[in-house]
Amino acid sequence: MQHSNTQDTLVGLFVAAGIAGLFFLSLKASNLSSITQKDSFMVSARFENSDGLKVKSAVSAAGVKVGQVASIELDPTTYQSVVTMAIDAKYNNLPDDTTASIFTAGLLGEKYVNLEPGGSDTYLANNSAIDITQPAIILEKVIGQFLFKAAEEKK
Repeated sequence: MQHSNTQDTLVGLFVAAGIAGLFFLSLKASNLSSITQKDSFMVSARFENSDGLKVKSAVSAAGVKVGQVASIELDPTTYQSVVTMAIDAKYNNLPDDTTASIFTAGLLGEKYVNLEPGGSDTYLANNSAIDITQPAIILEKVIGQFLFKAAEEKK
């Protein structure tokens, strides 16, 4: 069986399409697929612990992605984690008494910030701060507390 130039070209195009598909899949998996910069405003929140949260982690409200984490820094005076979030401009109607919590997607998934809207008539604006926060739950700490309580009950 002889190879023709057409067959070689089709195989080459198929391989190139496969490589391009893997490239875009890896971009999507690493949250780098947003090539265009959307209009957004910055909101910060202070957490006692932001363990596992990363820059470009999702920020969601009611299960809908409304932004992403822009930066995570340590406040040198309070030793709290200051998380700055870029919220898409179309979600500019989040009340200023919104609460922020760090959750885990699935049992061992990646962390994200969940916003729970309050009932205020004024809204979050650029460079505003969310005052009510709930830190990330550290699985190792919870398991340690459970084991410690179980050992205490046996005594």
